Amino acid sequence: MLSCPIQPTNHGAHLNRRLLFKSAAMVAAASVTGPPPAAKAADTPSRQPLPLTNKTIGFMLASEQFTGPQLVDIGEAATQNGFGLLATSDHFQPWQSDERHSTQAWVTMGALGSRSGNAWMGTTVTCPTLRYSPAVVAEAFASLSLFNPGRIFLGVGSGEALNEKAATGNWPKWQERWDRLIEAITIIRALWTGNPVHHKGTYYQVDAKLYDPPAHPIPILTAANAKKSMRLAGKHGDGLITDPDTWKQHKSEWEAGAREAGKDIAKMPVLIEQYVVVGDQSDAEAAAELWRFGPKAFKGYQDIPDPGAIQQRADGEIPIEKVLSSWTVGTDSAVHLKKVQELFDSGATIVNIHTGQADQKKVIDFYGANILPSFR
Repeated sequence: MLSCPIQPTNHGAHLNRRLLFKSAAMVAAASVTGPPPAAKAADTPSRQPLPLTNKTIGFMLASEQFTGPQLVDIGEAATQNGFGLLATSDHFQPWQSDERHSTQAWVTMGALGSRSGNAWMGTTVTCPTLRYSPAVVAEAFASLSLFNPGRIFLGVGSGEALNEKAATGNWPKWQERWDRLIEAITIIRALWTGNPVHHKGTYYQVDAKLYDPPAHPIPILTAANAKKSMRLAGKHGDGLITDPDTWKQHKSEWEAGAREAGKDIAKMPVLIEQYVVVGDQSDAEAAAELWRFGPKAFKGYQDIPDPGAIQQRADGEIPIEKVLSSWTVGTDSAVHLKKVQELFDSGATIVNIHTGQADQKKVIDFYGANILPSFR
């Protein structure tokens, strides 16, 4: 199978301040030290991953391009070759119709857990505000963490119309989407304490508790792709998910947001997604066709609910050369090694390898043999 080819508005929340401080402390500990010493006996050391603030190379499981069973096989191969993190996109529809797939991400993670060794697993990213309610997201990831103690992270973002509008008919303006996200993060953290939560906010009302909260902290990594969202992500997330260009241009905004919230940047994971192709120019062009929307994904295409329309727009507006301009392409290991090192040197703690190639195992084997050993 593997060869198959801005300060937010006041929401009026009435959450117990003590619970919030407790939750924040748990999450901060996760990003620094991983699971706390009081782990259950069943959580043997061999099952525990490195902290997300260590230099980690992850592998992207593209739910847009492959079926759930294929992704499970791909993820297992990646961890067997030494990748320390598996990230999966969380979509209701793919970005482009020619990508052809969109398996529910949490189901894939559940199936993958027992086959993924001690690697971290999480989403890049889940939108916890419209098609998913914050309380359901809190429950789902708490449950995943019980099966995979100390190695689950939650990536969150403000969403795309191809998922949220397509599934619910609702697609608010940017400010409302971020206000919803901030409120959702607050609710999720509070529920994870296992204590009763009484929240009456601008967008959500929760009067409940999780009876099976996480046994270990779950870091919330917040996605951002522009200047304004980078500052908000720094302020409200435990870590960051972004792309190389946004990181280069707006790193200072993210750091400013984190400092504004009194956070220690050194304890906050930074995941940067890097597209790669292990092959020649024709291999690269074939892969880029499926990810042609990339340069405008969050520069207008996020408001289009139809994958067919996004594909048509991308075909007409974005040259293949533009798509490939930021990709690492070739079979020279030195080229791939240099890019990964550059990203770590820039402050990334996680370099998440994403390849659009049909033969995912070719990339996994290449990185396992030639790149990962340099960062162990």
